[in-house]
This record gives sequence, structure tokens and C-alpha cells, in this order.
Amino acid sequence: MRDDTAGTNWFSEGGRNYAQYRPEYPPELAGYLAELAPDNQKALDVGCGTGQLTQLLSAYFSSVTGVDPSEDQLCNASHTPGITYLHSAAESLPADFSGYSLITVAQAAHWFRLDDFYREVRRVARPQAVIALISYGVLNIEGQAGERFRQFYYEEIGRFWPPERQLVDAGYRDLPFPFEELNAAPFSIEAEWELQALLGYISTWSAVRQARQKGEAHLITQFENELTSLWGSPDRRRKIVWPIAMRLGRIQN
Repeated sequence: MRDDTAGTNWFSEGGRNYAQYRPEYPPELAGYLAELAPDNQKALDVGCGTGQLTQLLSAYFSSVTGVDPSEDQLCNASHTPGITYLHSAAESLPADFSGYSLITVAQAAHWFRLDDFYREVRRVARPQAVIALISYGVLNIEGQAGERFRQFYYEEIGRFWPPERQLVDAGYRDLPFPFEELNAAPFSIEAEWELQALLGYISTWSAVRQARQKGEAHLITQFENELTSLWGSPDRRRKIVWPIAMRLGRIQN
């Protein structure tokens, strides 16, 4: 995950919480992308954060590289044989990168200077490689807890999101994508979470950080108290679903 280098990097800190609380992509997603790639030799995960998707790709590719501009995020990544993590911006990848069959960006493309990034994509990709821009939208919870969450997201914390968040909410439909576009199969992230896990996830939002910095922490406290009342027993597990959106393309070098 990265922010534009001219602005605030919301992910330069908090890597431990990010690794602990962010939802995990379904393993089937990595398998699906591996089937689309021209071979399964090398995959590159750009803006990899703490490596949620990077780890899954390692089950299908001989070599996987994850890059991120945040050292804190990379320090909290799980290390697995076959994975290399490097500190790098998306717009200026290491000069020796080449021959990647799959290039992924998970929940980070909205921060990139896309013209520069796409230039780098074409440089490091092998012919007929696949690029996948992946995002997950607003989570769904059933019942009154879900209604209170939607009120918090749309009516209370929404004004603190950076403008780029609108691109995520739109499933990246509004991003320029100058590649031969492929139809994407439907996927979703599903989890059974206790209350603390959900609150921990919400604490990683850039909007929550911004609200606290702006002196509006009472909005978060009020929401946490009301959600706790609606949740029932704190150790009760509720099903949470995030819809996944993808822009898939074939790179013609």
C-alpha cells in the first residue's frame, strides 16, 4: 500500500496492526490468476503491504517478489520460501526487474501515479503477461450491526477518507487501464469475526487516523460503544463479506 509521494503516506506506520487485522484474500483468487498467466515462473506484487496476496501467490509461482514503499509494512510481512520483499515505489521499480508473468496490485492502485506505474509494468513484464488491479469494497454485516456500520461508514467517517477512496468504492471502474481487458470471475472475501477483530480492522483505516488527527475521535468512540451494544457477546462471531473487484489485462509488449 502506498500514498502519492507528494502527500501523506497513510501506511508508513501501523504495519503490525495491518498484518493482524486486514482481511485475507481467498486462496482461490491466487489460483485463478495463476491460470491466466502465460506461465508460473515469476509473479510481482506491487504495493504488497504486509504480503496478504504475496503469500498466496507463492503457492503457484516459482518466484514471487513483493515491493512496497513502506519499510514498516515490509517488516511485518510473513516470510515464506520463494518470496522476496523489497523496498520500492511502484513508479520506479528496480532496474533489474524483468520477465514477470503476473503483476498484481491489491488494494493499492488508487495511490499510484498510474502513467509512471504502467510504464514500469510494460518494462518488467514478459510478453502476454497478466496485470491484475484488485480491490475490495465496503464490508457487509447482516442485521442491526450492519446498519450501524453503514451509517458510520457513509454518514460519519466518510468525510475523512482521502479522495482516492472513491476509486475503491467504484471497484476501480474509473481508473485508466490501457491494456487488453479480460473478464474477471467473481470473488469475495469472507470471514467469521469477533467484535475485536472488526474494530481492529476499522482502526487501520486512513479515515479513522484522519478523524483522530482532526480532533473527531468522539465519532469513533461513539460508534464503538453503539456497535458493542448491538453485537451481543463480544466473542460472538459474525459473518463479514467484502466484495472483490478486479481489472484484468493482457500486456502486449
